Amino acid sequence: MDNPVIDIKTGGRFLVEPIGSKKVFSREFFSEDHRAIQEMIEDFSRDRILPNVQNIEKHDKELSHELLKEMGELGLIGTDIPEEYGGTDLDKITAAIIIEGIAFGGSGSFGTTFSVQTGIGSLPIIWFGTPEQKEKYLPKLVSGEWIGAYALTEPSAGSDALSGKTTAYLSEDKSYYTLNGEKCFCSNGGWADVFIVFAQVEGDKFSAFIIDKDTPGLEIGPEEKKLGMKGSSTTSLIFKDAKIPAENLLHEIGKGSEIAFNALNIGRFKLAAAELGGCKLVIEKSVEYALERRQFGQPIAHFDTIKGMVADMTIRTFANDSMIYRTIGLIDEAVNALDKTDPDYSTKLGQAMEKFAVETSMTKNYGSESSAMITDTGLQIFGGYGFIEEYPLARQYRDNRIQRIWEGTNEINRMIITGFMMKKALMEELTLREFMEDLDAFLETEIEDVIVSTLGYEAKAIEALKRLAALVFHEALCEYGQDLKHEQQLANLIADMFTLIYTAEATVCRVSQTVGSNGQAAIPIEIAKVFTVETGQEISTKVKNALNRIFKGSVPKRISEVVTKLERSLDRETDIIELKQHIADYVYKEKKYPL
Repeated sequence: MDNPVIDIKTGGRFLVEPIGSKKVFSREFFSEDHRAIQEMIEDFSRDRILPNVQNIEKHDKELSHELLKEMGELGLIGTDIPEEYGGTDLDKITAAIIIEGIAFGGSGSFGTTFSVQTGIGSLPIIWFGTPEQKEKYLPKLVSGEWIGAYALTEPSAGSDALSGKTTAYLSEDKSYYTLNGEKCFCSNGGWADVFIVFAQVEGDKFSAFIIDKDTPGLEIGPEEKKLGMKGSSTTSLIFKDAKIPAENLLHEIGKGSEIAFNALNIGRFKLAAAELGGCKLVIEKSVEYALERRQFGQPIAHFDTIKGMVADMTIRTFANDSMIYRTIGLIDEAVNALDKTDPDYSTKLGQAMEKFAVETSMTKNYGSESSAMITDTGLQIFGGYGFIEEYPLARQYRDNRIQRIWEGTNEINRMIITGFMMKKALMEELTLREFMEDLDAFLETEIEDVIVSTLGYEAKAIEALKRLAALVFHEALCEYGQDLKHEQQLANLIADMFTLIYTAEATVCRVSQTVGSNGQAAIPIEIAKVFTVETGQEISTKVKNALNRIFKGSVPKRISEVVTKLERSLDRETDIIELKQHIADYVYKEKKYPL
């Protein structure tokens, strides 16, 4: 299969560009190398992590560190690290495959340890470190000999991280900085050898430092007693006149936000990939249990309600997979277009990542909320046994809850989504007015003119949903302007509409591009049909709620008529119950998530 050509100009364009005008990346386009790495990491997870889950949960540092070093020996830590420092310097698709595959080990705790090591605990040095800093730290991080950590959050500065009060003052002889302050919720904190720490230089210049664990004046707090992720380390860091060598300043004074936001942007899509692997594992365990557990003389898998639950989990996971790898494909294409020898590479990398901040926030939100829904449904299938710790879903359920909080809460990410699109619209990079002017022409368009595939009706529905969302967004901007950011409940509705449209489009395009390539064309087509119908229903409700807010419950006739016309494109008599029965039967046949 030829690689798709992906548009890399800027994020957010999906709203106004016709469906199918640009190909989207999906796992069907994995190279042979990608598939080999996928097989290797899934085998490692099932052979080395899964049998050790219970011991990992006992907060066994030595075991987690040993597994980390084994992954270092396999070259699985260094995908983002240049070869001259011991890394493999592979693409972002490979990095996502590895993160997704670790989830098959069933340990969110070890997944956290690894994700920090390969993400926020090392990326700032990779991107912004001096040659001397890279030479000192990266070889030991890539081998797993040293463990990395990242300290941004403070007791009084969570979502508003840039308001942190930890200070750093340069000594008179300019040889060291004195740090004072406290960081909290530092993942890998109690186990780390090196920390990326943010502080206000001279009290008001947000900056970053590389700090060694044996630094005088650094005190590592006790392990937090957490709801989940009990086998990972989370501590506070306390700095009392800690002296940090001046050469440990990372990047430039006052450029700490550039480091923090770049790390978080890439961390969001990696978190989404981890959640995706977790969803697939939950489906596997739930189906296994449903086929074995008998009630009223038959396996509970045969009951129609259970079939609906399994189908819902599968549909949501397929859609989640589609939008995550669509996003990773965009990022990878943008990053690969950069010259790594360019002295400004790190800055340009940040700019490339920033272009797709809206998409990475969408993956984080939709991925974490999909994971929550799927884990909850899986536990329900297990019934009372799901509530018992010796079964796999209780731990998964507890571990899952943090996903909607870290890497920026989902509420913050919704603000990012709507704020990003506001900026693009106000700068006329997204031409909403022109997009809406062709409404009559769109309504007269035949399905075949939208996209040539077996999903023509679904493609037309997605185009209608884009115009509904654009209509709401345009009217919200007309009413509130830049103050829309303060209308947070309304902005959240808009962010959710954008996310659902982006995900539905990724799903339909993926199936249209690859139908038949997996030998089971019918199931992906049925998934795309169900997901589009249910997405339309959900967005229609959000449109009504949003318009009632914008127009204070008295929606003008001209607006209502447009909404009614567009919603006609969503009306199609689809028996989604029958389709869900087909999907569940296929999952039972495969005894796992099959796609």
